[in-house]
Amino acid sequence: MDRTSADFEEFVSLAAHNLRESLRDVAAYSQLMAETNAGRLGSDADVFLGRIRDGAARAQSLLADVVDYWATDAGARQSSRTDMEAVLRQVLLTMDREITERSAAITHDPLPAVMGNFETLTKVLHHLIENALEYCGTPSPRVHISSRRVDLDWVFSVQDNGPGIDPEFKDRIFEVFKRLQGREHPGSGLGLAFCKKAIEWHGGRIWMESTVGAGSTFFFTLPPAD
Repeated sequence: MDRTSADFEEFVSLAAHNLRESLRDVAAYSQLMAETNAGRLGSDADVFLGRIRDGAARAQSLLADVVDYWATDAGARQSSRTDMEAVLRQVLLTMDREITERSAAITHDPLPAVMGNFETLTKVLHHLIENALEYCGTPSPRVHISSRRVDLDWVFSVQDNGPGIDPEFKDRIFEVFKRLQGREHPGSGLGLAFCKKAIEWHGGRIWMESTVGAGSTFFFTLPPAD
């Protein structure tokens, strides 16, 4: 890494750290104000404080996604033998509450080992499963993860039982800050863009196949560990 890149990486890291601290203060003090003045500020004030907290939470999520997206081009990440079963276990552990609240069923076939970065691939699977749950639109979302060997690569799939996506949007969804729904669905518009960038860093590719009314399947390729 040259000096200019190192300086810029340090700048981004420090800026993100300071922004996180400021956003934590906004969220914490608005929550404290709501709790210590409950019922005394009027209903409008309660609504406004709630919107402040929601805004701070969205900003924190956006900042985390921006840093992750930028970091795919920075730092000294390394590829090594990575067990995708272990990657999925980690994702399901961190998403346990969300999965339970949505009454979702996450199933999978046996998954292989690949050459990759454990942390990055964990974020990729997290984004894909989270995306499937958020846009599923059914009371009990179902997501199935599988893989198959095709020539020299492993092809992974994340299939949902959602409403599907119009084929005309299949490339647009991987663009930065592009979202097909409005603010009724949370998210920064960076999740799938991050997945594309991360998978391409691994030398793979990612794409989506969908039929309106019959769910969507996201595919991505990774090099085998053997």
